[in-house]
Amino acid sequence: MRVMTLNANGIRAAHRKGFFDWLPQQGADVVCIQETKAQVHQLVDDIRQPDGYYGYFRDAQKPGYSGVALYCRRQPDKVHDTLGWPRADDEGRYIRADFGKLSVISLYLPSGTTGDVRQDIKYECLDYFMDLFRRMRRQKREFIICGDWNIAHTKNDIRNWRSNQKNSGFLPEERAWLDKLFDRVGYVDAFRRVNQSADEYTWWSNRGQAWSKNVGWRIDYQIVSPGLQDAIRDASIYREARFSDHAPLTIDYEVDW
Repeated sequence: MRVMTLNANGIRAAHRKGFFDWLPQQGADVVCIQETKAQVHQLVDDIRQPDGYYGYFRDAQKPGYSGVALYCRRQPDKVHDTLGWPRADDEGRYIRADFGKLSVISLYLPSGTTGDVRQDIKYECLDYFMDLFRRMRRQKREFIICGDWNIAHTKNDIRNWRSNQKNSGFLPEERAWLDKLFDRVGYVDAFRRVNQSADEYTWWSNRGQAWSKNVGWRIDYQIVSPGLQDAIRDASIYREARFSDHAPLTIDYEVDW
């Protein structure tokens, strides 16, 4: 099973940049998109349901903001696009597809870079999702949680770590949250399971020459329940073309779905 995730920074912009022309050759079974920045009715057919895929969307109430999507080669048994928590539901931050005992989630955690108010909202979301992920561990199913988590975990996940220690996305409290998710709750960073290299990033600022100099952050993850850790076979970050300020992250799993 091949799973891809991408923060599109506007799904219509990614379409103009050729993402949906590139996608059919990638062999992805499930594609998770974050930051669609559109309402479903605004999308052309090539975006709403690309050839060979079923498309599912959770839009933000605010036009041009946030939003998540899933593209699935196989029709899911069930799609969940609400959590019953307005902070996530209204901002379009979560959608999940179930295939038997396996679930794939497209998740977009908030950024706190615009100031204290949004950072407090980010912490509120981290608390909520930690509780949700704990409850998910008690279910008799496996999870692949894909998305833009807006946190670089370790010094190996960010180029300029010294100068960013007081910036949202690399704050000690945020990194400790991921420590807890991995070390205490038991989830697994699928990319790091097969690739321990530094300088492997998924996001680059549009300022300066961050992209060309690879001055980036690894903030896009596929985080899996522990029952899948031995099923991870390969992981890659695609950088040959630029569809967004993020790069597609693709991971292969040896699982029945």
